[in-house]
Amino acid sequence: MTLYLWFVFFLAVQVIHFLGTWKLYESAGRKRWEAAIPVYNAIVLMKIISRPTWWTILLFIPIINLIMFPVIWVETIRSFGKKSTADTLLVIATLGFYIFYLNYTQSLTYISDRNTNPEHKAADTISSLLFAIIVATIVHTYFIQPYTIPTSSLEKSLLVGDFLFVSKMNYGARVPMTTVAMPMVHDTIPMTKQKSYLNWPQLPYFRLPGIQNINRTDIVVFNWPADTVYKFRDHSGLRVDKPIDKKSNYVKRCVGVPGDSLSIKEGLVYINGKELILPERAKPQFSYKVILDGKTPVDFEYLFKDMDITDGGYFLNQQTRDTLVISALTSAGAERLKNIPGITAINRIIYKNADSGIFPHTKQWSQDNFGPIYIPQKGKTVVLNLETLPFYKTIIADYEKNDLKVNGNEILINGKPATTYTFGQNYYWMMGDNRHNSEDSRYWGYVPENHIVGKPIFIWLSWDTNGKGLNKIRWNRVFTTVSGEGQPQSYFKFFLIALAAFFVGEYFWKKRKAKKA
Repeated sequence: MTLYLWFVFFLAVQVIHFLGTWKLYESAGRKRWEAAIPVYNAIVLMKIISRPTWWTILLFIPIINLIMFPVIWVETIRSFGKKSTADTLLVIATLGFYIFYLNYTQSLTYISDRNTNPEHKAADTISSLLFAIIVATIVHTYFIQPYTIPTSSLEKSLLVGDFLFVSKMNYGARVPMTTVAMPMVHDTIPMTKQKSYLNWPQLPYFRLPGIQNINRTDIVVFNWPADTVYKFRDHSGLRVDKPIDKKSNYVKRCVGVPGDSLSIKEGLVYINGKELILPERAKPQFSYKVILDGKTPVDFEYLFKDMDITDGGYFLNQQTRDTLVISALTSAGAERLKNIPGITAINRIIYKNADSGIFPHTKQWSQDNFGPIYIPQKGKTVVLNLETLPFYKTIIADYEKNDLKVNGNEILINGKPATTYTFGQNYYWMMGDNRHNSEDSRYWGYVPENHIVGKPIFIWLSWDTNGKGLNKIRWNRVFTTVSGEGQPQSYFKFFLIALAAFFVGEYFWKKRKAKKA
């Protein structure tokens, strides 16, 4: 829905509210016109139902308002003596229109000194649960979101099984575009295959101010522009259309920001002609060929475990077993293997053959030799022709919702011939540190700004899925920061000390309070 349609919808809701409640306002000693003034009518209604004025804000927060509306309906009818189970079920089942019936057919008596405390334990439990859901949803949507690392694309920087806290504040919290959805779940209802949202209505994209911009080498969580795995793998053209904020969550490292010229040479990223220097904590990995002398036995099982090589390897020829391919290895790991007896050489694999799966799918590029390309910047204009169109086709048609057609050598945007295009938002280039085991921008292109979710800031738990028995927690990664100078340091012991101090302090505070009583 456009802003204009949302404005019309908002006015329609105000009219419906006035028609259904003006008599209730008068019965409560208020003026009839107070039911007609947008926002003010909600403030007055909070006074009528003896609830805090700040509840009004909750009515305008997407997802939260889906919880608040039924609560307000129930509180409204109870303020006029309608507190039976039948009344409650009717007002919820009719989406509040039961209030219309009461407004025009019943003699209403306002209860100004109504007891707003829950009348029994079940009601108290429901009330507490709703409040907890509201608070958790606000925190999850606008402040901090938990996230789990599912793949090894950032291996050695972020590991499979890392549980993160992702800050929404760093880059600015994105107001949910999907207005009808289950709180605190993504695109699927847990333990089912049913989607957790309705595609309509949608709010226009809006992001609250952030405390920083996305910088090169930042690790970023974003909604995957390509939607779903089978859409990416299946080049049939079939697609699953999801709202932006319900697309799959991905985490990669930003290597190109708006306005950059990016290229990849022999597997190394270059920005504006200079090699991109990654932070100390980044551990880029590549595939390597390990050449063996065929005589000296090498205990690769021990080496893989000792060097924490997680992606494994395989022999090119099972008969000769003279060349081992290691799928992901750091440069430091490669240097160590060079000194192992029985290994005569170790060579980094560089893919040079053209790959049709590499963006923009029309160039003779590979995952290790790529570009240069321009990272689109909001407000910048580029030349548009049949040669440049593959780079920007998805941006024009999908991300910025224009009608794009090609008629021979002529490009039509919204029915008009176009030789240039001006970008409506910023775009980014995201890649995994595990260069040969990462589905990233090299395959599906740019990440739009409106797909940005947040910045990982903290690992609160790390679970080793390859562990045995009870030894599965990576204790050295628990309570470590994602970014920062030097190697990660665990703050878990400081957390335990603070927790112990809290409980000891609470014990003595209660003891002292009991003595005074």
